[in-house]
Amino acid sequence: MSIKFTWQIRVYYEDTDAAGIVFYANYLRYMERARTEWLRSIGYEHDILKEEYEILFAVKSVSVEYIKPAYLDDLLLVTSSLLKKRGASLIFQQTIKNKNNELLIEAKIKVACLNVITLKASAMPEDLIMELASNDT
Repeated sequence: MSIKFTWQIRVYYEDTDAAGIVFYANYLRYMERARTEWLRSIGYEHDILKEEYEILFAVKSVSVEYIKPAYLDDLLLVTSSLLKKRGASLIFQQTIKNKNNELLIEAKIKVACLNVITLKASAMPEDLIMELASNDT
């Protein structure tokens, strides 16, 4: 399975520590935003998933390798690659690179699909699964 989505983000002052280096937890925010924009790009916004399908996505596990730092004003490319899809979960490989294409961060993130009310695992909507299958290469 090779479904990829790349999203750009600029590093702002609020993202950095006193040395002008991106605070480590902010990389997780960047990856979350990239996954959200990926969903939006295929026609599934979080509010619609919640209201119409009564589901939400929540991170179940994260494994991150911090390779190099990003700095104030850097333009970053966050790539989300869908590695696996299951009935109630998605597994992503995500990377963050700088404008020189240097790998800064590499992560593997498992996202669970949950029922809005019970917060228990729930199958993804059939049309979302079909959309993912149609993008399978």
